[in-house]
Amino acid sequence: MGCLMARFLFATMPAVGHTSPAIPVARELVARGHGVRWYGGAAFADQIARTGAAFHPITESQHDHSVHGLDARYPHRRELSGLRKLQFDMTYGFAAPVAGQVRDLTALLDKEPADVIIGDTGFIGGTIVQELGGPALAGFGISVLGFPSRDLAPFGFGLSPARGPLGRVRNRVLDKATRRILFRGMTAEVNVARRAFGLPPTSAAVYDFALETRLYLQFSTPGFEYPVTDRPSQVRFVGPPRQETDRHWQRPDWWDDLSGDRRVVLVTQGTVATDPSQLLRPAIDALGPEDDLLVVAVTGGADPSELGAVPANTRVARFIPFDLLLPHTDVFVTNGGYGGVQLALSHGVPVVGAGKTEDKGEVNARVAYSGVGIDLRSQTPGPDRVRAAVRQVLGDIGYTLAAGRLRAEIDAAGREQRAADLLEELARQQSTGGARVAQGD
Repeated sequence: MGCLMARFLFATMPAVGHTSPAIPVARELVARGHGVRWYGGAAFADQIARTGAAFHPITESQHDHSVHGLDARYPHRRELSGLRKLQFDMTYGFAAPVAGQVRDLTALLDKEPADVIIGDTGFIGGTIVQELGGPALAGFGISVLGFPSRDLAPFGFGLSPARGPLGRVRNRVLDKATRRILFRGMTAEVNVARRAFGLPPTSAAVYDFALETRLYLQFSTPGFEYPVTDRPSQVRFVGPPRQETDRHWQRPDWWDDLSGDRRVVLVTQGTVATDPSQLLRPAIDALGPEDDLLVVAVTGGADPSELGAVPANTRVARFIPFDLLLPHTDVFVTNGGYGGVQLALSHGVPVVGAGKTEDKGEVNARVAYSGVGIDLRSQTPGPDRVRAAVRQVLGDIGYTLAAGRLRAEIDAAGREQRAADLLEELARQQSTGGARVAQGD
């Protein structure tokens, strides 16, 4: 934007996967001299402040789940699973906070205007603020593209594209069913908020709200996504932003083992579905007898001792900066966390995915579709299946070549710098009366 300083207001759901992906973008905007504020969960105050952005907490504490999680607020949630748990989270985690989000954002804007609000995929309040005459809304994708499409089954089914008359009938039937059954409670709760602000009701489901954005930053590349004929024009693929490495992290005493002759398999369970019996332990049991492999198991925060005894070829840690570990890695075994998969691909590392909760079924389906790895299509694969998949990826150069192609796409996408460029362009358009970021990419 030249010398013109813009004012950006980030607004994110109070969860790691909704907040951390945009941290590098905020840092880049601050470095360019723009005014940046961030409305979000209290647990991320320090992380956000380190970008140079001014942090503003969610004022209605019952909707800030960043410290204790949804289970602390709603203990009976622990008894739910599958679709019932998803319905609950959509209603109480995403929709119930909307009215409070609008009130908080309106108060912040009354104190200081903004040119652009930047919200994650699940932040619905920004759509209402924009509809009420507030700033332009930009979005960023914390997972695979979930926009409704005539070429795809609704988000959450993990189904590959089905085109042609029969495929589109399948997609349409599933879409109507999910709206009527799965997301009915969420839509009703959003309409409570809409009525409170004098707006007419909507029939929108969770994946519809991002259609209201003027710009949508997708933190991946086209090669990882399904090709569709009706992708919204505001979508821009910028690749995964570069996450800052923890400057205080110290290398473990076994770090030099990574430079040996053995091929390295990184295994992680992410930060949400963290039961080690689902993937970490089966992978260790599967690969422990493989003397030509070095297995690095990262618990994501849990005490490594919870894994019990591990084989001689296995190293365990709570946390390792993946940007430092992935250059040494030959295969990434994961439950399918979106950020971790994109980070692996940014280093050209092929993937074995095993996860079905949250968005993981969709992520792992795209791992297989794009050719960068294998989807085990299970939340709890046995050791034999994990071993066979790792050996298949190591034995077939095609997976590594496909991952290398996506690495090249990511290198060319621009990442947080390109995201900042596009946000600057949107802010400039708002000051001159423009509507949307010009089509491109």
